[in-house]
Amino acid sequence: MFEELKKINERPGVFEFYTAEELWTDEHTAREMLKYHLNEAVDISSRNMKFIERSVDWIVERFGVREGTTGADFGCGPGLYAERLAEKGAKVVGIDFSENSLGYARQNAAEKGLEIDYVLANYLDFETAGRFDLIIMIMCDFCALSPVQRKKLLAKFYSLLQPRGAVLLDTYTLNSFEQKEESASYELNQLNGFWSAEEYYCFVNTFKYEQEKVTLDKYTIIEASQQRVVYNWLQYFSEESLRKEFEESGFTVEAIYADVSGKTFDPESAEMAIVAVK
Repeated sequence: MFEELKKINERPGVFEFYTAEELWTDEHTAREMLKYHLNEAVDISSRNMKFIERSVDWIVERFGVREGTTGADFGCGPGLYAERLAEKGAKVVGIDFSENSLGYARQNAAEKGLEIDYVLANYLDFETAGRFDLIIMIMCDFCALSPVQRKKLLAKFYSLLQPRGAVLLDTYTLNSFEQKEESASYELNQLNGFWSAEEYYCFVNTFKYEQEKVTLDKYTIIEASQQRVVYNWLQYFSEESLRKEFEESGFTVEAIYADVSGKTFDPESAEMAIVAVK
């Protein structure tokens, strides 16, 4: 028992393990995640609906989205941004590796008569002959990737964009990192049964990596029949470090905002959004 508890509370190396695909493709957690996506009042898996509407209005104006604009939504989930951009006339591709979320998105698009190309794939491996005027990646997904994965993704963005095409994505800031604290806890059926339909205990360890400006929420889920671990990594950025990653990948950074609705950037903000052009 002591050795098991020691292993549960063990601190891994930064980005040593990557379990995002398991998080989004497990049948039970995918259903639970979709519930959070569609809860219009909260900012958990998706932004709340009022923010999304305001954000889309700003995106349309900022990037001149109109009939024929080509766009890609990386990590599109149930299509909350993709379908609103399609309603503005954009030709949108949505990429996600949650079959459950894409099933909802496809059904919703069909009911609304929207032609959106939803692709079931890990967006790190996504390939297409198409080229885009705009690529979006919203809800700080960029932060969940390791430095190697981020470099690969930015190279992919660059290759997929039309000349003068733009990327819009958001991240957590160092101010947000400073507010995080290390902790350890366990709970029966943590998050109201989010991890399994069966009874389980979930141990949650939050680690901070000061030098790398990374946090990890490590979930050890123990059921009667199995045990598994899910690693939720988050990279935090300064304005300078975010600019550097984009510029090293060939982009020109046009602007930094506080969020993807175009709010003016404040150094005290918990998040920021970047607009970068090929």
